[in-house]
Amino acid sequence: MMKVHTIDATDQPLGRLASKIAVILRGKLNPSYNPSVMPQEKVIVENIKQVKFTGKKFEQKTHHHYSGYPSGMKYRKLNVAFEKNPGKILRLAVYRMLAPNRIRDKIIKNLEVK
Repeated sequence: MMKVHTIDATDQPLGRLASKIAVILRGKLNPSYNPSVMPQEKVIVENIKQVKFTGKKFEQKTHHHYSGYPSGMKYRKLNVAFEKNPGKILRLAVYRMLAPNRIRDKIIKNLEVK
């Protein structure tokens, strides 16, 4: 039975929100936590466009993507990427906070951003 958690992202810093979500998705809040078992937790995040960025990250931070080809490195400022797809920024932050093991790709599918 899947347990559903709903989180409101209004005025919460992105990193702290992502770490909270990663702990819930990993199943560490359950007394029956076992690192090798797929947790039955789902997180729904609402109001993602109202998340808060501290400092000057919103204007200065860059995200990069490498296509695999020579000179295929692409850079995009955080404010441009956030305007285009705010859910992808949160999903990436949560994904990188999860343990890099075999079930990380399955766990991130239980994150729903609205």
